Amino acid sequence: MAQQTMRGMRLGSQSYENEVGVVFSARNKHSYVCPKSHLTEMVFSADAEVPNTWTCKQCSAVAILQADGQDVIFDAAEDKIPRSHWEMLLERRTREELEEILEERLVEVRARRIRAEEAAAAKLAAI
Repeated sequence: MAQQTMRGMRLGSQSYENEVGVVFSARNKHSYVCPKSHLTEMVFSADAEVPNTWTCKQCSAVAILQADGQDVIFDAAEDKIPRSHWEMLLERRTREELEEILEERLVEVRARRIRAEEAAAAKLAAI
């Protein structure tokens, strides 16, 4: 009987939500052009800070923000120079601390290797 009542309902295939009473936030469309003249259009919230560069969807090159068909000129000082993992590590630890940690890890790895070799030798001896 329960199966008959569910017949024709299309459960899960249709949403009963509607957009009545929903207020969408204001949005702006911005265009980016890469060196190969690929156009990438992105939609941002009206109050969002729009980045000056974007990665091109077609060639993965750096695309520049366009305004009225012209490149937007931005201050080069805004660009952050990417830091390497080593530079970020040196901000948190001194070189002496890093060498000490490295030595501790090497001792641990060597001990683990010796244990593995002993286990393998014992296994061969048992055969």
